[in-house]
Amino acid sequence: MSLETPSGTALSAPLDTALDAPLDNPVWAALTGPHRGFAETGPRGLAARYSADASPFAALADPADPRAWADLAELTGPGEGVWVTGLLTPPAGWVTVVSVPGVQMDGRAVRAEADPEAVRLGPGDVPEMLELVSLTKPGPFFDRTVELGTYLGLRHEGRLVAMAGERMRPAGWSEISAVCTHPAHRGKGLAGRLVRAVAAAVRERGDSPFLHAAAENAPAIRLYEAMGFTVRREPQFIGLRTPEKKP
Repeated sequence: MSLETPSGTALSAPLDTALDAPLDNPVWAALTGPHRGFAETGPRGLAARYSADASPFAALADPADPRAWADLAELTGPGEGVWVTGLLTPPAGWVTVVSVPGVQMDGRAVRAEADPEAVRLGPGDVPEMLELVSLTKPGPFFDRTVELGTYLGLRHEGRLVAMAGERMRPAGWSEISAVCTHPAHRGKGLAGRLVRAVAAAVRERGDSPFLHAAAENAPAIRLYEAMGFTVRREPQFIGLRTPEKKP
């Protein structure tokens, strides 16, 4: 069963299962689960964020709890920037710098397939990965992002021309992210090959793949839907500035 969103994108009916629950608050589920080693936690334990050199995202145990927002403000510092995601409304004093509509896509139906030409990327490849990210702008990628999970790449004449990997890892799931292809090599199906290959690595570990995309990126959404991904929900990606310190 599917619903139709205002944009016409098929929205799969939510499944009320324990497996799906971590996707409702994926950053929190990751930082209190498989990615706890990358977590910085607020003094009350109600907010957490990734190490700044790994990811810009932070999360709240309960976005409806003012204490969680206060915890995040104390963790982040006055007047500082932080990214959150979900369906939430910041309390008074917080400044919304940017809000990007997105889609969250469930990949349980995707046909995963290892790619014999894909190479595992690691810390030694980070300069080249950062160069490709700078050129293609798939989303945040920092010096330690490669440590969050499996990153695979395809090379042409020794040069990295496409890559994809894992970012958020809520329990039972892994987000496929940083999917990008050098402009000179687009239209060859490289992105799809890498998404399937990363999905295969996720499945081999016993998890299920999912991903996020900007709602306005219709070509990417169509590609992912053709691969078997279905839109589960439509969260916002929100860049915030914490309240200034009271005088």
